[in-house]
Parts: sequence; C-alpha cells; structure tokens
Amino acid sequence: MSVQFGLLGPVTAWDTDGALLPVSAPRHREVLGRLLIARGRVVPVGRLVADLWEDEAPTGAVGAVRTFVAALRRALEPGRPPRQPSRLLVTDGPGYALRVGREAVDAWRFEDTVARAGQTPPRSAVELWDEALACWRGPVLADFPAAAWAAAARARLEALRLDAVERRAAALLATGAARDAVADLRAHVSEHPGREDGWVLLVTALDRAGRRGEALQALAQARDALNGGGGALARTEARVLSAGAGSPAGTADTVWDRAAASWDRSVPARSRARLHATAGLLRDLAVTGPDGLEEAHRHRRDLVAAVETTGDPELAARIIGSYDVPAVWTRADDPEGAGELSRAAARAAARLGPEGPPALRARLLSVVAVESRGDGAADAPLPRASGAPATEPWRLRAERAADEAVRLARHLSDPALLAFALNSAFMQAFTACGSAARRDALGTELTRLAVDHQLPGHEVLGRIIRLQALAGLGDLTEADTEADEIDRLADRNERPLAGVFTAWYRALRLCETDGWQAARHRYARVLAETADCGMPGLTQGAAALVALVPVMRGDSLPRPGDFDGLDAGPYRPWLTPLLLAASGDSERARQALSTVPRPPHDLLQEALWCVLARAAASVGHLPVLRRAREELSAAEAEFVGAGSGLVSFGPVRRHLAAADTAIEAHASGHRRPTPH
Repeated sequence: MSVQFGLLGPVTAWDTDGALLPVSAPRHREVLGRLLIARGRVVPVGRLVADLWEDEAPTGAVGAVRTFVAALRRALEPGRPPRQPSRLLVTDGPGYALRVGREAVDAWRFEDTVARAGQTPPRSAVELWDEALACWRGPVLADFPAAAWAAAARARLEALRLDAVERRAAALLATGAARDAVADLRAHVSEHPGREDGWVLLVTALDRAGRRGEALQALAQARDALNGGGGALARTEARVLSAGAGSPAGTADTVWDRAAASWDRSVPARSRARLHATAGLLRDLAVTGPDGLEEAHRHRRDLVAAVETTGDPELAARIIGSYDVPAVWTRADDPEGAGELSRAAARAAARLGPEGPPALRARLLSVVAVESRGDGAADAPLPRASGAPATEPWRLRAERAADEAVRLARHLSDPALLAFALNSAFMQAFTACGSAARRDALGTELTRLAVDHQLPGHEVLGRIIRLQALAGLGDLTEADTEADEIDRLADRNERPLAGVFTAWYRALRLCETDGWQAARHRYARVLAETADCGMPGLTQGAAALVALVPVMRGDSLPRPGDFDGLDAGPYRPWLTPLLLAASGDSERARQALSTVPRPPHDLLQEALWCVLARAAASVGHLPVLRRAREELSAAEAEFVGAGSGLVSFGPVRRHLAAADTAIEAHASGHRRPTPH
C-alpha cells in the first residue's frame, strides 16, 4: 500500500511522497491508532465505542464512530471513487479492520528489523539496529498516553526499544567500537536507571575504551541505582577490578596495543611490509569465528585490488597466494568475490609464466581451484539436467589447476604448501557423484601430513573432510571418532567454526540411528545455533534441506505447507519442480524439469539429483529421470547427501530402485499414481 502509518510517536499517516495526510481530529487519530494496534484484526464497533469512551458512551456513539471511520476513509484514500469500497479501512462483519502490509506501519517495520538484527553478525547488525531505532519519533501513541486500550502494546514496544538500544551497544562492543557506544549508553541509563544490562554495557564500554576511572565511577552509580545490583553487575565489577590489579605490562591486550602502536609509527604507509602483514592478519582473522571470517572475506578483496595496482607481479602473486585458510564447504560464501579472487590468481599465475617460482605457482593454482569450488568459475549458463553429460571448460581448468598444484607441492616437499594444494584437490573432487572414497583418502593424507608437521588448522580440515566422507559411506562409528577429535582440536587451537560441522553431523547421525522424529528437534537447534556462523554458503537454504529429510527418506511428495515460509536459497531451482509436482501442477513441473540446470558439482550433488529424480518420477519426465539415475549409479554404495555432513536421505540404492521402477512404469505406459 502507498499509505504509511505511524504509531511510534503521534498517530500519523503519510502518502507516497511522505506528505502528511489530513488526519488531524483527535477522535479520528484515536480510531486509527486503535485499528493499527489490532494488527489487521477486526475491531467490533461496540469495542471501539467502549475504548473511545472509557467512562460512559454518549447516546449516538455508534453513529459517531461510523462518522469517524468515513472521515478516515476520505483522508486515507482521497482519490477513491464514490460508493467504491475502501481497500484500506474495510468493513468486516461487526466492525472495521485496517488491511495494510507490515512494511506500511512503523511499529511493524521496527519489529521486523529487530528480528533481522538479532540474527545478523554484530558488524552488520549495528546498521540494522540503527535502522530499527530510527523508526521511533517519540513515545508509542504519544497523543493518547492514558488510553487503556494501548497499554499492552505500548509496554511491549517500549520493552523492545530498550532491548534494541542495549543490543545495538553490545554489537558495537563486539566489533571493537566501545567508544562509539558510550554516549548513547550514558543517556540510556540516565533515562532508565533500573536496567542492569544497560549499566553493565556502559561499564564494559568505558573499560574497553581505556577509561577505567569512569568505569569504576559508573559501577558505583549502578550499585546505588540498583540497590547493589545483581549477578551481572557483580561479574562485571570483578572483571574490571581483576584487569586493573594485574601487571599492565604483562597482559596480552596491552602487549598487542603497544606493539600495534609501534608498528604504526615505524612502518611506512603504503609499504610492501604493510601489504604482507595485512595478508597475514587476514589469514589469522578468518579462523577466529564468524565475525572474523566475514571481515577477512571483505578485506581480502580490497587487499588483492590494492596489490594489483602496484604493478609488481611477484608481489601480487605472494599476497594472493598467501591466503591458505582451510576451506571446507563447497559452496562459496561470496560467489562474486570468489570469482574475482580466482580470476586475480589466474592473472598473477599468467604473469609469472610457466618458468616462475614453482612454490608461487602452486599457491596461485591452489587459490584458483579453491575459489572455483562447485560452479564458482562458471563463465556460461550451467547445462540442463535433461541433457547429456558434459564437461564444461571452466571445470576442466579448475581441476587441472588443483592437479598441477599438488604435483608441484609434492615435488618441492613443502608440507604447508602440499596441505594447501590438497585442500584445492578436495574442492575439485566432485567431478561425478560417488566421490566419498576418494575424499576419504584425501582427508586421510591431509590429516597425516598435518599431524607430522604441526599444521593444526589443516589437521582440523583433514578430519572434517573424513567426517563428511565417512558419513557418506555409512561408517558412522569411525565418523564419531573424527567428530570427537575435531572438537578437541578446535577447543585447543581456538578454531570455533569447526564446531559448526560437528553439530550438524551429530544431528545427521541421530536421524540415521533413531529416525527423523528423534532428530527433528536437534536439527531445529542446530539451525538456530549456526545461523550466524559467518558461512552463508552453508546456512542459506539449510532449513529447506532439513525440511526435505522426512520427504526424501520416505516415498512421497511434500505435503501442502511443508515448505511454507522457508527460503530455499541456492537450492530453489532443484526444489521447485518437486513442489510443483506436489501441488498437482504436473505441466509446470515438467516445464521446470526441462529447463532446470544440472546440480552443482559439490557436496550436495547426489541429494539434488535425488530430488530431481523424485519430481521427474511423479510427472513422467523420463529424460531427467534417466539422467539422474545415470549420475547416481556411481554412488550406489553411499548415503544420499550424508557426504555433506548435514543431511541424509538414506541409501542411494533405495533411490536407484525407485528410479528403475518409475522408468519401467513410464516406459511401458503403466504410470503409477502420483504419491501424495
């Protein structure tokens, strides 16, 4: 709708251009506010009368309400022809309702933005918290402060606002912007001195900003305001006091601050040393957790762009090739950025030429292969699943880059370089379905290499590769051993992101051993806990994958509503034919199958081929059904999707048998009824 409504301040309505609509009479605004508070539900006329006249309604109150509504309709839809029903303020049974979208009401936009901010990493969340708080123009329904009908909504929205102020401050602290949080927190606790979380955040911000004296003073003020305070304040006070009692020269933070300041003073701006140091810092930052990984991704592209402007091909090669952070998931978190980095590495390798330093060439080729994971290097549309198998040029280039990187690294006998090259070989190990045994061998070699040469990051990677491969092969006992070892190594070496993969594996394992009903709550918890892990390539569409588990482990199509509200993300093209078939729209399902691209060559290719096979079997699309059966035949001994470590659709053999039955039935003209 073009009309916008305001509750967070005086009750207001605006047109498309932001001009105020003529809703000036107090009773008109009160009716508008009451209908907005109802959130689209019908408010009976009698209820409106009781709310507008809380003591005793006058004679003719019902007629007055109808007059107010008629005036509101004219104000909100000035161009509506006479006798044409209102699209906004509608009559529904015994009363009235406002039919507007959530984006049309400032309070609802605030709620939705708060929800998004709560699921976003801190650095990005700060902008969302700012956007949410900018919706407020004053107190809720500021022109009706005593209205009893607004009390509950007013209290709820105000509580959300106070929470948003504090969570914004917490996000600033998490990103190192303690100084930026102080001023708003001071105003916050001044206005709401009874909020312990606000005081805790203010004290923490002052302490991290190097203003310890003010932090101690704020602690004293908080104790007075809170009559001593609770456990959170006590823990904050203990932390501040213990930090001050230690030897300032001996704390890690102090050493870091002094060393960083010395570096900044001593190393010239725009020097090569700064480029090398930045590359090393980003490499370390990427394994610190979700925020660090996101920051490393963002700044790495800037660093590569900066080094390419130097015109020094060897320097560019060294910087681009230095980012040997272990890569596990086969769908890039930032496909566009991955493509840029792959092309930059290829350019650097071309400038060095075949006679360039072998170690540098191996690093650059490894970057090309890692960043070309899945179909990341595609320079043309993917072939259709209904067509004949084809080997695309971009995949051949990436596979050859990985092979050459491994060959060079073995020849040079450089363990760290070989570990990086084996990582690239893993990313290109998905030429066809059924690669779990090959990946297990790669993971085993990488693990042994890392153990022998003290490469903890790549040991974790090697064990995760094995965990996935063993799950795909159905060896859950050995996979359990790897999961336990991954958790131990991650804790000892501060690799928090490794826990994302073991958490998903344990949900998969529970599903395999105890069934979907036992695992569904575990999956719900894992989805919530890993939503902010900093790996959108893994998490986008993950809820849809989980929803497919009970469908694909059975023999039917999805039920109506199974996927309502779920974002299929990158898996949408392959899920759409199945959902169309489930809805009974066989013709559109066949059309979708005729144009759908083949699944990407990644950890979920077997799963997506099975989804296509199920859809094709249900509507009789033999080209896709036969192609899926052909692709899956190489994985006959594996479990569908389990090689991802995320979900399992059961043994491939069962899906192959179902495809054979469907092919025979459709080919002979005896089509079985579509399952529901």
